[in-house]
Amino acid sequence: MTATAPAAEATVRKSSPGAARGPRRRTGRIRRIGLPYLLLLPALLLELLVHLVPMVIGIVMSFKELTQFYIRDWGTAPWAGFDNYSVSVDFDAPVGKALLHSFLVTVAFTVLSVGLCWLIGTAAAVFMQDTFRGRGLLRALFLVPYALPVYAAVITWVFMFQHDNGLVNHVLHDQLGLTDKPSFWLIGDNSFIALLTVSVWKGWPFAFLIVMAGLQNIPRELYEAAALDGAGMVQQLRRITLPSLRPVNQVLVLVLFLWTFNDFNTPYVLFGKSAPEAADLISVHIYQASFVTWNFGTGSAMSVLLLLFLLVVTGVYLTLTSRGRRTAQ
Repeated sequence: MTATAPAAEATVRKSSPGAARGPRRRTGRIRRIGLPYLLLLPALLLELLVHLVPMVIGIVMSFKELTQFYIRDWGTAPWAGFDNYSVSVDFDAPVGKALLHSFLVTVAFTVLSVGLCWLIGTAAAVFMQDTFRGRGLLRALFLVPYALPVYAAVITWVFMFQHDNGLVNHVLHDQLGLTDKPSFWLIGDNSFIALLTVSVWKGWPFAFLIVMAGLQNIPRELYEAAALDGAGMVQQLRRITLPSLRPVNQVLVLVLFLWTFNDFNTPYVLFGKSAPEAADLISVHIYQASFVTWNFGTGSAMSVLLLLFLLVVTGVYLTLTSRGRRTAQ
């Protein structure tokens, strides 16, 4: 009788509702935790398919002697090791010298484009903070270059930069008389100015949009208190606006840098397959090394080197900005 009592109590405990509630709670908790990952699974698989898999294939191709003779079955191309990387970084040889020139042009173009986009966008956003008639319409007009498709916008600039009947030469030479003769904007040294103009025209509305959103989070009471203390507009900009926008500007500059340094559509549509030497951005240079000379191994090695450079610059930038943020706090 006494031996069967614990067994009976265990049977009653198992059959009671409270005993079954524990596993059910555990199962519901697992479902709640696993549901977000299950919902993210399609996006993760698509990301692997679209970005990571081609990236891995490109890295493998950079170690192969892949030319047009092996394009049908690139897996049978001979293994080249680090030869493609050695050719790319040999700055005394023609291939390495051309890559170094393209890299320096891209650095100069990126610094100028990002700086001008940030400067114009910030100035426009600060100007738009004041209430005046037609402000909404002006904001919408400022965002038109960013809203236009890239190809439509750049093709329009191609027609404007034409030598004989372009709008730029018509205004600068025919109407204002600033030049002695019509200039060639799509070839020669002026091609860098044309590329920079299109990039800034297309990119500054994004900076304007981000900075304008960041300005909405700054309390107006700070400006009112500063005005009562006798601070002018320049002092308010230095002491209130720019320090408050530091987190926004850190992200904005990084995004603009990555977009501009990797920009392929703008120079390709503006100049075609062969960009002028003064506007030979590294994205177009890698395209020419891969699809014009049919040396896919060397082009893949250049792409990997570009990826490593961007990773290093991004890591250093994030480290310095996070350290500066902790110091300011």
